[in-house]
Amino acid sequence: MVKQVRAARTREALIRAAAEVFAEDGYALASLPSISKRAGVSTGALHFHFMSKDVLAGAVEREAATAAARLAERSRSAGPPLQSLLDVCSGLLHALADDPVVRAGFRLSADPSRKAGAELLDWWHDRVRTLVVEARRAGELGEAVSEDAATTVLVSSTVGFGVLGAVDRAWLSVDRVAPLWSFLAPHLAASPHEAPAPAVTGERRSRV
Repeated sequence: MVKQVRAARTREALIRAAAEVFAEDGYALASLPSISKRAGVSTGALHFHFMSKDVLAGAVEREAATAAARLAERSRSAGPPLQSLLDVCSGLLHALADDPVVRAGFRLSADPSRKAGAELLDWWHDRVRTLVVEARRAGELGEAVSEDAATTVLVSSTVGFGVLGAVDRAWLSVDRVAPLWSFLAPHLAASPHEAPAPAVTGERRSRV
């Protein structure tokens, strides 16, 4: 039992360390020695749990997908669908700022140097589109706004901030993110007066 607990902790430490390295350096530049060093374990221990860098990257993506799905459900409000849509998008941006696993997962999913598919990006696209469709059915989406256009803008904006944040964390600060919602909300809503208030607060400023 003690060995199992120790092994689980080692695996968790490796995934966390790998996420930090992948988020900072990208898949191609990340090295297994640097990951094992950051995790505080030997390269032998790393290979015991993950036979290759690609297998380790896949584990990070799965952890990121689980965390992102949990966050999306937690961030979704019980209010109008359009507000819920902005809440979920804001929640993802907060996660990108605070959680290196989520940040690394999205970066790996969009990394052209990897052969694996973009499962996390596909999940996020589907999640946003579902919320956009709900907003349309509730009559909250502007008549001139197409569901495809709204989905594309929101997905590319959130993922784009994640990519920029991997280079400079300042991009994920509230000062950079808040204007996105101030600009998008009135354009998405059926009426400017019905636009949901951006779900971004200054409380996150010090955490980025």
